[in-house]
Amino acid sequence: MPQVMEFRLPDLGEGLTEAEIVRWLVAVGDVVAIDQPVVEVETAKAMVEVPCPYGGVVTARFGEEGEELPVGAPLITVAVGVQSAPEAGTAPQDEAEGSGNAPRPLIGYGSDHSRPARRRRVRPVTAAVSAPVAAPVVAPAPVAVAPVAPVAAAVPAGPVPVISPLVRKLAKDGGVDLRALHGSGPEGLILRADVEAALAALTAPAPAPAVAPAAVSAQGERIPLKGLRGAVAEKLSRSRREIPDATCWVDADATELMAARAAMNAVGGPKISVLALLARICTAALAKYPELNSTVDLAAKEIVRLPSVHLGFAAQTDRGLVVPVVRDAQERNPESLSAEFARLTELARAGKLAPADLTGGTFTLNNYGVFGVDGSTPIINHPEAAMLGVGRIIDKPWVHQGQLAVRKVVQLSLTFDHRVCDGGTAGGFLRYVADCVESPAVLLRSL
Repeated sequence: MPQVMEFRLPDLGEGLTEAEIVRWLVAVGDVVAIDQPVVEVETAKAMVEVPCPYGGVVTARFGEEGEELPVGAPLITVAVGVQSAPEAGTAPQDEAEGSGNAPRPLIGYGSDHSRPARRRRVRPVTAAVSAPVAAPVVAPAPVAVAPVAPVAAAVPAGPVPVISPLVRKLAKDGGVDLRALHGSGPEGLILRADVEAALAALTAPAPAPAVAPAAVSAQGERIPLKGLRGAVAEKLSRSRREIPDATCWVDADATELMAARAAMNAVGGPKISVLALLARICTAALAKYPELNSTVDLAAKEIVRLPSVHLGFAAQTDRGLVVPVVRDAQERNPESLSAEFARLTELARAGKLAPADLTGGTFTLNNYGVFGVDGSTPIINHPEAAMLGVGRIIDKPWVHQGQLAVRKVVQLSLTFDHRVCDGGTAGGFLRYVADCVESPAVLLRSL
């Protein structure tokens, strides 16, 4: 007898307590394989596809697209052991070793893929199946059928070749005569796709549903603070509540830095970005001023200086502002940093960053110059102790070697936690960064 298994929203890590359903990848009645993604959810940190540890037929879905579910809430139920043929375009169901009812660990949550899964052979069925499985089944909503009589067709005698009770119910709810259909499955087996095609032929085209506007009250438009925007709001608020920050800034002549980058890229090979050069300068500066690569443990009343630089960088995406993290940035050269920045930025724009890619930062580099602005006083990315801001690099009049000249000038700003250091340390850090920007040879002398 089949067994109905309930799959709940798993803990996606990093202290996340909820996720929003973005898109269902399966429907009720679909055959799913073990470890097959069934839903795409958006957490406060990333967009992820959630795989199901059971193989079988989906009997119910919980939650609509756009709805937020807490960790541990039911996602779907799966009838494990139902002998249902895969539908057109659906991969065969995996069969777990030993008992077919035992779930396997989720992909990305400890699953062992050292051995390929065996495949179950599906036998063609030519006769009707006995009574439906006694399991709670949530069927799709009945489809409104236009009052148009279907084209008369020769009705064959004998049993209807249908194997799935769900296909039978879908046809009954939609008013489709199964005896008038010729199945596309093995030996004429009627599949879900056949019934849906018949429904499409009978149903008059309906206009696309209008997108519901944001709730508007007498006070104006109301936008929910949830998902990524809610997480950002909470983090920024906490930073302001807990961190007594201060900001210092300086203008720097970046002409020599830009010339050095041009020379490095002229020799061929992967291109090195300005952000990568600034990141390399930051890691050298943090080696000289480790106070700024730290965090404050309020419970223990201690400043914790961190041994590695996990460098966050601000990236603007369609989902909002995210801060991917480059691990052990102090061990990377400019070429390696450029490649990692490009990789993480591409994942961020595609909404495919894992939660681990967005956590654990110890210092943030914020290049707001890409927005065409010169300066800013950014809020520290809690629980870090500092953030370096970089404005646009533009031509400006500048006194160079005693003469007025047009040079490429950038404004650098440092926002820091005043608990971890005083202004002298912060000023020393910022001055060192500016000196490296103005004369890259300063960085070479410190390596």
